[in-house]
Amino acid sequence: MNSVLVHCAAIISTILVVVAQNAQNLPSPRDLERSALSSSGWWNDHHTKNISSNHCEWPGITCNKGGLVVEINDCDAYEGNSLEDLNLLMLQNLVRVHLHGYGLILNIPTHIGALSKLTYLNLSTNQLTGEFPLSMANLTKLETLDISNNFIIGSVFPEIGNLMNLVIMDLSQNSLNGIIPCRIGALSKLKFLNLRRNKLSGHIPLSLGNLMKLETLDISLNLISGSIVPGIGNLMNLLVMDLSHNFINGTIPSRVAALSKLKFLNLRRNILSGRIPLSLGNLTKLETLDMSDNNIFGAIPFSMCKLYSLTFLDLSNNQLEGPIPLEILCKFPASSFLTNNKLDTYYFPNYRSCHYQTKEKHQIYIKIFLPIAVLVLVFVGLLLLCKLKSNKTNSDRPLATKHGDIFKIWNFDGKITYEDIIEATEDFDIRYCIGTGGYGSVYRAELPNGRVVALKKLHKLEGENPTYDKCFKNEAKILSQIRHQNIVKLFGYCLHKRCMFLVYDYMERGSLFCVLNDEDEDLELDWIKRVNMVKSIAHTLSYMHHDCTPPILHRDVSNNNILLNSKLEARLSDFGIARVLDPDSSNQTQIAGTRTWLYCPRVLGTNSFTKRLLDDNYFCCAELAYTMIVNEKCDVYSFGVIALETIFGSHPGEFISSITRRSAAETIILHHCLDKRLPPPADLSIATNIVQVVSIALACLNPNPKSRPWMKEVSQEFLVNNPPKLSRPLHNISISELMN
Repeated sequence: MNSVLVHCAAIISTILVVVAQNAQNLPSPRDLERSALSSSGWWNDHHTKNISSNHCEWPGITCNKGGLVVEINDCDAYEGNSLEDLNLLMLQNLVRVHLHGYGLILNIPTHIGALSKLTYLNLSTNQLTGEFPLSMANLTKLETLDISNNFIIGSVFPEIGNLMNLVIMDLSQNSLNGIIPCRIGALSKLKFLNLRRNKLSGHIPLSLGNLMKLETLDISLNLISGSIVPGIGNLMNLLVMDLSHNFINGTIPSRVAALSKLKFLNLRRNILSGRIPLSLGNLTKLETLDMSDNNIFGAIPFSMCKLYSLTFLDLSNNQLEGPIPLEILCKFPASSFLTNNKLDTYYFPNYRSCHYQTKEKHQIYIKIFLPIAVLVLVFVGLLLLCKLKSNKTNSDRPLATKHGDIFKIWNFDGKITYEDIIEATEDFDIRYCIGTGGYGSVYRAELPNGRVVALKKLHKLEGENPTYDKCFKNEAKILSQIRHQNIVKLFGYCLHKRCMFLVYDYMERGSLFCVLNDEDEDLELDWIKRVNMVKSIAHTLSYMHHDCTPPILHRDVSNNNILLNSKLEARLSDFGIARVLDPDSSNQTQIAGTRTWLYCPRVLGTNSFTKRLLDDNYFCCAELAYTMIVNEKCDVYSFGVIALETIFGSHPGEFISSITRRSAAETIILHHCLDKRLPPPADLSIATNIVQVVSIALACLNPNPKSRPWMKEVSQEFLVNNPPKLSRPLHNISISELMN
């Protein structure tokens, strides 16, 4: 037995010696790497002549402490080499490969998937052809992938979602002809995605909204169709978004406004339609905005005045209409608005004077006028000093006393001065501008006592217009005399010829027009809120017509002049053309000269100037078109329009003209007229109230002014009359029944 064991041990010992001898003859991993590099031909005699035999010292090669190759970076070799010449199976310790502009030809080899430790791969600006090998899905540690500016064909490999550590991916300027794979949404660490100038088609995948860390998104110059996915609003870190030169359709989603860090937005040359979202004004860091060459219609929203950082704007070649906000018109060249034939630039005849002066002119002014200005200031300062010394008793008087009646503030807690308002708005800096009305711009300001107010300021050019000046002072006068819970509260005013402004209570949700035209906010305005809103406006007009002595006509009741607070409660505003009725004039007053945009095609024609009624929600009634005389019944007519617009969700202009024919009214079903964005009213009491509102509104729209109810009657109807419960559903009720 012992001899057997001794014999076996001898055999094993012999085998181990043979294995050890053979092992000494095997090449080491380092030798294998050198052989792979050498046999590729990239480092031929011309390049390796007179250099070390140690490949770690060759151009473009970096090794770790163990002498293994971890990086190939811009090696010094001839162009026209193929990546397939390099035996990547022998270079499995590679961490970085940077071969930008190296002149590589042919395909990306399949065995590239063996580089499991690779974190950086840049093969950009070469002549690579073929398709992406599926084995690239094995590069799970990859953080940077750049294969841009090549001739790669086919689609992005579907397993791209395996590369969970990708931070940068640039596949731009190739010939990819597939779709953007859905699994791209799995790249949760991705910050940079560039698929520019390929032949990608299909839709933007919904999963794109999962890339929460994305900072740059460029899919321009492709064949992408479909709409912009709502999930785009989830990309809260996005700085650059370029979707230009595609076939993207639909509307610009309001969720785009959630991209608060966005600096660059390019939607040029698509087939987008709809209106510019009002919420776009929330992108306060936006520097470049290009929406040219689309089918976008409607007005340029005044909320865009809040884009203080904007330095480039192009809205050309669309179907925009209405006025250009003054701040936008002054800031950008005429080329920004070309080929929008319905834009009304003539509303600002002096717009050229607001263009910025050149740098050279500023330098001339500084050199010539600055010394003169300093001398004048010194002289004025001395005069003021002398005056202060001689009138010490006057120095302690409040501002309202010093300036007489030009500045009045009330209903504030604590002392608020003119200087507080100037400081709160930084002398009415455009950054605080939240909109522009028929005259003057509106600013948001937080005063020292913490109250947030809205300031309507008449600009200098407007102040020189007697009509605007009269309207501004008229609004201050009327609002200082009336008080109602549903009339916007006036806190004070300044009527100095050099600085005219009104101080209002701030309405957080903006105008009814803005809310009805915003996809998200409109849903918050449910049926109950809409019915209550109509009732509150009715009570307000009743107060003005019947409880004020003498009565007051508003004459401009529109959705732009109904403001909403944080609870979506309505407040009537803009009393610039309101008039106090003379009891001796048979309750009639001439129409205001500033509102000549009335839409009465039978009388005034239908050019773009008169058509602003439908665009900006101004109204006229039949008798106004012919007689130019206004009384309480014109406010009643306007109330009827507002009531229907609130329930229908859009201006009822075509509806009003159609129901003048009795036969047409019989075919119109109430259910079909309601705002489709809200679910149908399921509660019977809500449906009953909707029917009551529409019925009263139709009575207010009677073509014969004498047949319209007084606002007091409308108000009392809402207060005391409980409408009978409906006996049948809304889809069985025609408009003609409610007209009875």
